[in-house]
Amino acid sequence: MKAAYTGWTWLTAKDAETAKKQLEQSFKECKFLGYDYVENFAFIGDYFEDPNELIEMEKRCGVELVNLYGHFGTDVEENIKVGKKQIDFLAAIGGKWYNCQHGGYFGDGGPLERPTNPEVLDKICAIADTLGAYAKEKGVTLCFHPHYGTCVFWESDIDYLMAHTDPRYVSFCIDTAHTTLAGMSPVELIKKVGPRLAYMHLKDVDTYALKTAEGADKMGTFRALGHGTIDFPAVKAALEEIGYDDMMKLDLHGIDLTASAMGAEFGPPAIAFKLEDVADIKLAVEGKCRGTVIIRK
Repeated sequence: MKAAYTGWTWLTAKDAETAKKQLEQSFKECKFLGYDYVENFAFIGDYFEDPNELIEMEKRCGVELVNLYGHFGTDVEENIKVGKKQIDFLAAIGGKWYNCQHGGYFGDGGPLERPTNPEVLDKICAIADTLGAYAKEKGVTLCFHPHYGTCVFWESDIDYLMAHTDPRYVSFCIDTAHTTLAGMSPVELIKKVGPRLAYMHLKDVDTYALKTAEGADKMGTFRALGHGTIDFPAVKAALEEIGYDDMMKLDLHGIDLTASAMGAEFGPPAIAFKLEDVADIKLAVEGKCRGTVIIRK
């Protein structure tokens, strides 16, 4: 399996030029940590008029941006339009996976946890199928990411999506933390998704803290690898059982991202995990994942 690292936490700027500096800094720091592969949000494509500029940035830093992460709502026509643009950019830079999720209920004043809604899910399925077919033509795999606070979160939501999307075009990204928040076992979900699993997000959860957390605070129970209660050796065994041997992206959670940031210009994080500390997932539950402070000069 290959390990990638998230880069979204570096991006805090609103203007394109500063954001590009932050993106390059994220590449440099991920490389320093030992990662050859990185992931980021799909909107970074808006910062580059020419995809070759980003390709050259990757080469300078010695990393490969393999995955862009998009969000969409329920306007089928508009979200297909935006998604195709993001997929075009991803294909142009040689990326392989297009992660996507429903944009979520955050900020609409309603509850973050809602019952399975076939009417909404039908729109999500239509978007995913169309973009998945388009992505396949471009050599990209669409991976749908179930996420807390969205219309695809509960196991029943995932079951609906699996039953009403074309497996030729729609694969899945399983996130060990969001799966746990939904009351599911990451191990069992990996086995259920099986051959449709195309990407993994790894992060930990403190399930003891989760028992008393409510609403958005539930995501505050995410922890850095090895500092929660997820059974990563069992996750690894499940991946091996279904024959998964591809990308795993590590998430940075549960760490104070501001305490050690060495300059507001580049924003967080200044603490991350060296690849050598997490290359074997078993290290997570053995307490051997060590945070690394990056001193920015």
